[in-house]
Amino acid sequence: MSAVTDTSTRQTHAADLIELISSMRFAISLLAIIAISAMIGTVMPQNAPMPNYVDQFGPFWFEIFKHLGLYAVYSAWWFLLILIFLIASTALCITRNGPKMLRDMRSWRENVREESLRNFHHKAIWTTPLSRAGLAAQSMARLVDAGYQVKLVDKPQGTLVAAKKGAFNKLGYIFAHSAIIVILLGGMLDSDLPIRFQQWFMGKTPFTGSGVIAQIPPQHRLSLNNPTFRGNTEIPEGGSSPVAIIPQANGVLVQDLPFTIELKKFHIDFYSTGMPKLFASDVVIRDHETNQTFPATIEVNKPLIYKGVAVYQSSFGDGGSKLTLTGFPMTGADATAFPLKGEVNSATALKRGAEQYSVEWSGFRPFNVENMGSQDARAVKQGESLNAQLSASLDKHSGSAAKNANNKDLKNVGPSVQYKLRDSTGQAREYQNYMQPVTIDGAQVYLSGMRASEAEAFRFLRIPADDEHSVRDWMRLRAALADPALRSEAAARYARQAIPPGASAESIALSGQLKESTERTLAIFAGTGKGDGGLAAVANFIQSIKVPQEEQTKAANIFMKMLDGSLWHLWQVAREHAGLPALAPSETHARFLQLSMLALSDSMFYGAPVYLQLDEFVEVKASVLQVSRSPGKKVVYLGCFLLILGVFSMFYIRERRLWIWISDKDGGNGTGSEGLMAMSTQRKTLDFEHEFKDMEARLAQSA
Repeated sequence: MSAVTDTSTRQTHAADLIELISSMRFAISLLAIIAISAMIGTVMPQNAPMPNYVDQFGPFWFEIFKHLGLYAVYSAWWFLLILIFLIASTALCITRNGPKMLRDMRSWRENVREESLRNFHHKAIWTTPLSRAGLAAQSMARLVDAGYQVKLVDKPQGTLVAAKKGAFNKLGYIFAHSAIIVILLGGMLDSDLPIRFQQWFMGKTPFTGSGVIAQIPPQHRLSLNNPTFRGNTEIPEGGSSPVAIIPQANGVLVQDLPFTIELKKFHIDFYSTGMPKLFASDVVIRDHETNQTFPATIEVNKPLIYKGVAVYQSSFGDGGSKLTLTGFPMTGADATAFPLKGEVNSATALKRGAEQYSVEWSGFRPFNVENMGSQDARAVKQGESLNAQLSASLDKHSGSAAKNANNKDLKNVGPSVQYKLRDSTGQAREYQNYMQPVTIDGAQVYLSGMRASEAEAFRFLRIPADDEHSVRDWMRLRAALADPALRSEAAARYARQAIPPGASAESIALSGQLKESTERTLAIFAGTGKGDGGLAAVANFIQSIKVPQEEQTKAANIFMKMLDGSLWHLWQVAREHAGLPALAPSETHARFLQLSMLALSDSMFYGAPVYLQLDEFVEVKASVLQVSRSPGKKVVYLGCFLLILGVFSMFYIRERRLWIWISDKDGGNGTGSEGLMAMSTQRKTLDFEHEFKDMEARLAQSA
């Protein structure tokens, strides 16, 4: 007895579980989770290098998100499990309800009784001189003419004419639910699930090194028989590629292709805003099996499909442009420039003293269209991070790019180069330098952007252009500021200039003190070369000497005047030591000196031993193509067709049932017969009311 009870309990629990899984609330809950997961997968970059996530979220959240699988949501085990449960839920729902719907669709509901028909809300009764058989034949003909399927059933007390229309409405439910299963299966077939299976069971692992693609070991390569993949290949003009690269969270997988793509020419056209308007690739395809070749042009939304592999025009990049630059020291008292050459997507060794660096050339743009009137990262007010106690004085000596915020003109500011400067410990900062000076606030400056990680925006150093439209005068001034001997000479000149001719002995004695104060101010501004100088150091010094609050603005003005005057003489000293003539004071030179002071202050945080100025370039374009094999695409198309068919059937096809009970008039003692019509539908709408009245009038109409 106990065994029977246990078996019954297990059957009950199994039935309850099947009831839960096949319920609508369970399916809707799964759909809600999938929608939330899709939002996460859209917002968070997928399959990016792991260091990017560490920089973006920090070590703590990086580990949590990693264990949750948020860096590859669509291939996470829990996401695949949800899809499997949703497929199972939908399949069980169809299994439970589909047969009943099919039976009901085929059923005529002919067991209805006369009493039941009289209780319908939509009913009508009429009499006719026709016999029962004659009325039945007439009603059947009129129902068929109205588009109904009709069945005649003889009853003991009368004749039943059963009719139905729109019974295929129930197929809509089956089509719509089947579509969900088909679309999910097609999506899983086109996902990276097949690649995951190869990693789990066939020993395929991502490649994390570097080198020639042809020499990458087989465990990192996917065969030509791989059923589905989606990767990218970047090909420079004149180059070719027989593989696609599939990015993974901790490396890449190499997908071999059945053909080689050779890029002959890359075409690109731009809007006036600098955004790409059209780009296309002229390629030659060489089949590995037949060794035959044919030309093709791949454009956006016009892919090349060959041997089941689709090649899309995805983007474009740099194919290894050749760069010629001039390097300027940014530390120490040396201002000697040196030549440097580089190639995009490669690295150049750079040695500065005992330190060894690597310049990793990451990008080059032949032109940049910028809105120079907007207050963006390129127009940040220099010195904005300085102590607030200098703000009043700085407003007199510096210009804010925000003053031109209403100027919305887009301008081409010329070529730019982007690179990472990596030291011997592996630490790197990224820089973006513009080749030509940019006009901001009426002055020409060279922009050099810096950021410590890709998650940050570039912060731009603005180096003012000199009379020769170069950065050399500013570089001489920077080097002179780092030289104590030149600072002392400039301070002496400033002190002598401050004492008028024929001054008293007391004033002459004070000039020595002024020289010391000026020299000390320059030393504070110059710092120790470890980012502790600049205007922030001057502000900290004012605070350290305990100047009363009400006198701090006045003290700041005095220091700024002293700094401004001594920097002028330091500039002239630097030019003399370079064998150049002295400059006459002018408004242009005063503006240059003001911008130079701000640039010198900001350069304390530049973080690079050199500034690299782009001189010449030879551009090499590259096309980025997306290569994919999508066998599930047709499956998804089939699912979409079923979904459209199902939704159309459910919403636009209404099932109507109609019965006519025909009996002899007066119990068969007289002539003629009586008809009782009843009609029902799934949804009672205004159209149904009109249809009922129309059918009532049509069926009761005399022949």
